[in-house]
Amino acid sequence: MTPDRNEDEQRLVEKAQRALVAISLGEDAEALDEVTPSSEEPKERSDETKALMLLLFGECSTMVSTLGDGGTAPVKVQVFDEDGEEVSIDQADPPVRTAVRTLLAEVHGNTAAAQEQVEIALANAAPNEVDSLVLQALRWTIRLSVECLERDLPVADWISDAVDG
Repeated sequence: MTPDRNEDEQRLVEKAQRALVAISLGEDAEALDEVTPSSEEPKERSDETKALMLLLFGECSTMVSTLGDGGTAPVKVQVFDEDGEEVSIDQADPPVRTAVRTLLAEVHGNTAAAQEQVEIALANAAPNEVDSLVLQALRWTIRLSVECLERDLPVADWISDAVDG
């Protein structure tokens, strides 16, 4: 890995960390501002958003696996509508469906399928749907990390710092 790539990854982690702090404070707009790509080039913006999504869903996958005791205890993914009623994944809004499918692909070790889900979403979703997907990933990261921390289970340092911060 080149030093530039390490710097890019570190910058992405720092942006995600600031967004997690904002989302934990209920500041959705501020969280989105924190993770807004810095480039004006559409390809670079898309690449940065994709990298952020894969970073967050990768960490969520790790935490789901940890909570599921390495796969020996089931972890249930539930989808709710605006009224708080549980719905099937097919009835959920497109960004939520994408988030669930991405997370499930990651949990099952299929990073290529997770990447494909994110790429499809970024290519086809309206800007507000992309924002919704980013917010979903941030919320899940917070919720899963809180659950892991409450159970004294490991969480990536950069996430626990954002949650405890």
